[in-house]
Parts: sequence; C-alpha cells; structure tokens
Amino acid sequence: MTGRFSLVAGETFEHVLMAPDEQKYLMSSDAGYGFVCSFSAMVSRNKAGKALLNLPAGAKVFRPLPVPSSDALVVAVTTEGRMLVFPLEQLPELGKGKGNKIISIPAARVLSREEYVKQMALVPPGESVVLKAGKRKLTLKSSDLEHYQGDRGRRGNKLPRGLQRVEEILLEAEAEETAEG
Repeated sequence: MTGRFSLVAGETFEHVLMAPDEQKYLMSSDAGYGFVCSFSAMVSRNKAGKALLNLPAGAKVFRPLPVPSSDALVVAVTTEGRMLVFPLEQLPELGKGKGNKIISIPAARVLSREEYVKQMALVPPGESVVLKAGKRKLTLKSSDLEHYQGDRGRRGNKLPRGLQRVEEILLEAEAEETAEG
C-alpha cells in the first residue's frame, strides 16, 4: 500500500474498505464522536489521500461499521461500563470531519486514556445484543435495550456488575414467539 500512496511521517493505514458507492458507514473514534458517511465520500482522486476523520487529542479510530438500515440503533459501551443506545438517524451524514458526540466522555479522561469507548455496534431492528465480558455474557432483547436508550451525546447507564468490561458485542436474531392454541 505504501508504494501506491504518499504517506507523510506519522501517518498510518488503519482500515481498508471496498464497497459500492452508495454503501453507508458509521465513522467514529473512541473519544465518543462519529458521523455517517457514504463510501463515495471517502474516495479521493489525490495521491496524497483525503482527511476524512478528525480525531480529538488522545483518540483512536474505530473500525468503520457498515450501516445495515436507516432505522438501526447505535450501541456504545465505554471502559467505565456505561452503555448508551440511540437511533442512528440522530447522527449527521457528513463527507468529513470530527462528527457529533455519540456518548459523553470528559475530554481530559479521553486524553489520559482513563475512559474511552471500548465497543460500538449498529443493531438492526429485531436483533438482540449479546455483551461478552470475560466468561460472562448478557443477552439484551429489544425491550431490554430500552433501559439504556437515551439521546445522542448523553452519558449512558451503567451495565450490571461483572459485565462492565465488555470485550465484544455480538448480534443475534430475536426468536419470534408463536402463540399456540
């Protein structure tokens, strides 16, 4: 890749994507900021590339998440064990920038790496969220997620003890309940 692109000292490749032009992605940082961007807005004709995501001091880039549907939910979990769930439509669609606040984390805590976003996921309607923390796991159905729902940019609610160090967020289809009778 370095043979194809001109990198300035200190620049690195974090992620490589290939997608149709209309595919949308959630671009975000572990400082708790992000925005929705179409793949076509990420492409540049310049050999030097394009500045797409502006990072606050001390922040790192998250893997771009493909947007499954416009009515998906954003799930963000911090290292403090706080989780916030909100509709994706609350985030703007931008061509580049820092984005809007996804979950509230004091800037000083991000800079010192005391607290930052540990995991992020996009949940389509009708999917359950499975949080894995060590050997423990917690499955949250759509109705269970309501406790963690709030407006974009809020602090989020604490997860139960023993499940605050989330290492992975998995999605699984919710089983439809059938009425017998």
